[in-house]
Amino acid sequence: MRQRAIRNLAKLDMTQARITRILDAAAGGKNHFTADRDAVRRYDLAAPVTTTAARAVLHYLCRVVRHLAGEGVDQFVIVGSGVPSGLPPGGQLHDVARDALRVSAPRVVYVENDPMVLAGARATIEPITDLVRVVEGDIREIDELLDDRVLQTFLDWDRPVAVLLLSTHSLNDDEYFHYVIKRIRQAVREGSYLSLLQTTFDAIPPELLSAVHDLLAMTLPGHAIRTREEVEALLHGLVLVDPGLVWIPDWRPDGQDVEGAEQPGASGGYGAVARIP
Repeated sequence: MRQRAIRNLAKLDMTQARITRILDAAAGGKNHFTADRDAVRRYDLAAPVTTTAARAVLHYLCRVVRHLAGEGVDQFVIVGSGVPSGLPPGGQLHDVARDALRVSAPRVVYVENDPMVLAGARATIEPITDLVRVVEGDIREIDELLDDRVLQTFLDWDRPVAVLLLSTHSLNDDEYFHYVIKRIRQAVREGSYLSLLQTTFDAIPPELLSAVHDLLAMTLPGHAIRTREEVEALLHGLVLVDPGLVWIPDWRPDGQDVEGAEQPGASGGYGAVARIP
């Protein structure tokens, strides 16, 4: 994976927006380029919810981690844009887990494939804590990811692990998505959890849908969008934690996600957490 990271860094394209950096830009972070800020502006012009959606994502992730830590989970694998620099000091997901656990120290592995996000996370997180690792990986290469040396040795796979999939937008093939879920279920022990976040256009007004689809194809080609029914099919057979599959502001709201409370569909995403029996 290190060699692949070097190749990716050499191919870093500052003119092409990436979803991890768009989220960072919308959240007020620093790990993004002009192309990512332009994408945020374009989406806000087409359907003015991008900043609201980005903040809803961050609030959702914090609530998921806080809930799972409250259930006693102290090991997390966060795959995707889990480390935007727009989060305040002490507000990263590993901080949320630590504060929720209190009596024990959580171990967290962030998995990213964006060279800029990787570099930023390694520079700002790893030097200040021994309980967090940042590895280069891709959910589209699930077997290689699960075999990663850091992932295998840093965590204790004989104990429950929470796996958060934030990069489901890159899984265009539903059959492979099912395989990803299967492999994760095989890798973790009983009492583990699987969480996912999925982009949807279900709440986009019909008159805006064509323009938003065109904009997505132009700025984020290959970005997978799914309906609620399609996400439900992916989750078939899993035991979901209450409240099940919902708009992300509706997943165990705590009153802090004020912007998304009245119009949860403006978040543009569904969220769910499943317990692995």
